[in-house]
Amino acid sequence: MTWIAPWKRGPLLAALALLLGLVLLLHAWIPDTGGVGSLVENLLPWLGVCVPVLLAGACWRRSASAALALVLPVAVWLSLFGGLLQDKSHPGGDLTAVSHNVSADNHDPAGTARQLAAADADLLALEELTPQATGTYEKELAKEYPYRAVRGTVGLWSRFPLSDTRAVDVVRDDVGPLARTRPVDHAPDEVRALRTTVATDHGPLAVYVAHLGSVRVLPGSGFWTVSRDFGADALAKAVAAEPNRRVVLLGDLNGTTDDRAFHALTARLSSAQDTAGNGFGFTWPASFPIARIDQILVRGVRARSAWVLPETGSDHLPVAARIAW
Repeated sequence: MTWIAPWKRGPLLAALALLLGLVLLLHAWIPDTGGVGSLVENLLPWLGVCVPVLLAGACWRRSASAALALVLPVAVWLSLFGGLLQDKSHPGGDLTAVSHNVSADNHDPAGTARQLAAADADLLALEELTPQATGTYEKELAKEYPYRAVRGTVGLWSRFPLSDTRAVDVVRDDVGPLARTRPVDHAPDEVRALRTTVATDHGPLAVYVAHLGSVRVLPGSGFWTVSRDFGADALAKAVAAEPNRRVVLLGDLNGTTDDRAFHALTARLSSAQDTAGNGFGFTWPASFPIARIDQILVRGVRARSAWVLPETGSDHLPVAARIAW
């Protein structure tokens, strides 16, 4: 019977389509041996690219079973990421926050500082500051931002007064490219996160600026995330203990909010991009962004809009959000 033939064709394509759907649906159950689970979750949106490839194969093979099997991955992908395809931004807001990993290898920190100052943010968080470049940022941003707090390799520039600034310990083992920027006689500076209180017109706001440890794809050991995961856990504990109910976290977390390493953090903070952005807001690498590892997360305040700023001299793109009380 000829009508049965299309259902018998392409069994491998049908199996691959079902497997894709199961990976999307059950990604949290993928073992993290060698960091596989974490790696898959950081690239999760890109699994959707497999759908048109499999669909083309199903059409070429005239396989009805493969085409039907694609319903599963399409439905799961849309349930996970379909909401990001619409513009959720709203007008208004009380202050603008910008976060940017300026890169230890940035050859024009003065130009980057001027670009960021032109964004007209009320709060400007910088990560991956080097001993050689920090003074340049302080000089270039002094006119726009009368208040600043710098601890180690992270800093916050503000139009509002700052107080109760302290370092947050998020470092274990690896410090990434920053290690190459230290002078030989410079003592290791392990501070990569800070917490400060911003005296806004609407009351005190607790702001965290963080740059979590780097991740590595290492031969023989897979996706190495030990340093990053330690920092994510430490940051989540600091936020959990934060007495101020209004919190903004700005920084390079070296992972997306889909990554299981951030579950404890995202259980307490919401992503500005997810709730008020337009699209995925990918930030890294700047030349061809494939992941949003630079985040603005909030609690007790509302993100009204979120967006990605143009490329600077860094390998990351800056992120911005308009926040309201």
